[in-house]
Amino acid sequence: MINLKNVTLRRGTKVLLDQASVTLNPGEKVGLVGRNGAGKSTLFALFNGTLHEDGGDFEMPKAWRMAQVAQNMPETDQPASDFVLEGDTRLAELRQRLVLAEESGDGMEMAHVYTDLADAGDHDALPRAEALILGLGFRVDELNNPVNSFSGGWRMRLQLARALMCPSDILILDEPTNHLDLDALVWLEAWLQRYAGTMIVISHDREFLDAVTDVTLHIDHAKLTRYGSNYSGFEILRAQQMELQQASFSKQQDKIAHLQKFINRFKAQASKAKQAQSRVKALERMEKVAPLLADAEFTFGFKEPNNLPNPMLAISDASFGYTVDDAPKAILQGVSKSVLAGQRIGILGANGQGKSTLVKTIARTMPLLAGTLTEGKGLNIGYFAQQELDVLHPNDNPLEHMIRLAKELGSGEPSREQDLRNYLGTFNFSGDMVKQAVGTMSGGEKARLVLAMIVWQRPNLLLLDEPTNHLDLATREALSMALNEFEGTVMLVSHDRALLRAVCDEFWMVGRGKVDPFDGDLDDYQKYLLEESKRLREEAKNSAKDSASSTLAVPAEVAVPAKVAAPAAALPIVQPSASSAEQRKLDAQRRQQLAAQTRPLKKELEQNEQRTVVIEKEKAALEAQLSTPLTPAEIAEAGRRLKSLSDEVASLEERWLELSSLLEAAA
Repeated sequence: MINLKNVTLRRGTKVLLDQASVTLNPGEKVGLVGRNGAGKSTLFALFNGTLHEDGGDFEMPKAWRMAQVAQNMPETDQPASDFVLEGDTRLAELRQRLVLAEESGDGMEMAHVYTDLADAGDHDALPRAEALILGLGFRVDELNNPVNSFSGGWRMRLQLARALMCPSDILILDEPTNHLDLDALVWLEAWLQRYAGTMIVISHDREFLDAVTDVTLHIDHAKLTRYGSNYSGFEILRAQQMELQQASFSKQQDKIAHLQKFINRFKAQASKAKQAQSRVKALERMEKVAPLLADAEFTFGFKEPNNLPNPMLAISDASFGYTVDDAPKAILQGVSKSVLAGQRIGILGANGQGKSTLVKTIARTMPLLAGTLTEGKGLNIGYFAQQELDVLHPNDNPLEHMIRLAKELGSGEPSREQDLRNYLGTFNFSGDMVKQAVGTMSGGEKARLVLAMIVWQRPNLLLLDEPTNHLDLATREALSMALNEFEGTVMLVSHDRALLRAVCDEFWMVGRGKVDPFDGDLDDYQKYLLEESKRLREEAKNSAKDSASSTLAVPAEVAVPAKVAAPAAALPIVQPSASSAEQRKLDAQRRQQLAAQTRPLKKELEQNEQRTVVIEKEKAALEAQLSTPLTPAEIAEAGRRLKSLSDEVASLEERWLELSSLLEAAA
């Protein structure tokens, strides 16, 4: 188990944990929650050994293997599958040992390594790595693409897959959902629910936390409090705890006031001095109940729009996309939609389907490729970009951003600097923070600044592209409340299901080059995404099979005549006559022709299956043999034979798929 006893942790001069104690048991799934800056990432640094306690005792079993997501952006031309496969550090170490043993001719070492490789799951390591990659949203045809050919968000998905590939007793995840869309998020939830080890996760997605955790660890005022429930249960328990604490504090204050009143009244009287002194000592001994120091909840609201054009937007036969080498590349085509005043539209679709392209074009940061996009008179857009730095200047501070924005709007008299400081203070930018360079701020602070700038603009149409990526749970709740009270129109792209459920009353589906209304709720959409992901993988898999079949070199001893390999579509088409008897005759001829052509394929398929059965029996015998006492030479020979048989099975399985595809095409 993990034990923290009176642990103190500091970052610089700031105390993040002050004599905190907690116990986490093996196999528990723990959600670590608390406000941004409370010390969650610092506690993770204690867990992974990059930081040590400043006081108290921290214990974790030394034998536990730890897996975590590397935060650096991978820069390598290594194929994606190989990159993820290397996440299994035990397997990588064994393979390296095998290379060295083979080079030195050390039979004993080779024998040990072959046995260890079998125990480590070497035979199915690549399929396991590929399953992780596909589950996180990649296509089959991307499995061997170089890592550095992917965008930053997709490379971080590969880092996540690499961490999941690593055999571990404890898994620590810091915001694992930030770069995922809903289909990958649902898959990850299912994977983590099956994970057998101890898991500690930081996330600001309440539905994700509810799905994967059974314990909540709350950091608040430099203390750790354990709750035996998921996030929703934690909220209920904490509210009850706060209510009890407030009642105890009030009761104790009444008692203190009563004692103090007696002391003040009788301390000067000789006859009562002894009793007064005893009450002074009682006050000193009393263990004070802390007052309820509930965090000042961050709240804000959007100003009432100056006007509400209706419709806000009219889109007619439009094409959305971008330009590559002066050539337009359309992602969405034939889009005809209207956006009305007061609508709450959730924009759904897998990553790469065009959600951000649609929003950026409406926000005027990308040109429309074709068609028309007509804006209502007086349309005022507030745009939250998925990458905050798209609209922020990293070298400028929040005050400079607000001064520039006030000048650009040019409405009324210029705002005084103090007014802008006061306004930024309502978004938790106080004191020296208004002069801090944006580039040095956290993701959550940048997101709050963008929200402050949007509210100042008094928009009537809000375009929000993943606004919650770096917001903590309290700020997400504040955003949800503000959006529900907003009188204008909202178009929202988000993987935060709680926000989508709370804000949106209709959904648009972006996919397959179109924008269509989605008739259903988020649960229906999650089912659709899983089915669509499966369909796309099957399409890519079948395409790869067809490609392999067209270039297949068949060995001479099992060579198939050219006419046999042709699919049924290439056979001569015989036109039916009016005579049913003649038609039956023609049908019989066609069946005979087809049977003659597919017979060699079926025969080879049968031989393939028979050989596979023989090999599997031999492999089972060899594995049983390796569990008995053998000489080093015998172990090495058995290991080599086992590897040879595994390679042959892989080759037979690939040929089986090719033969099956040819037979299906001919059917």
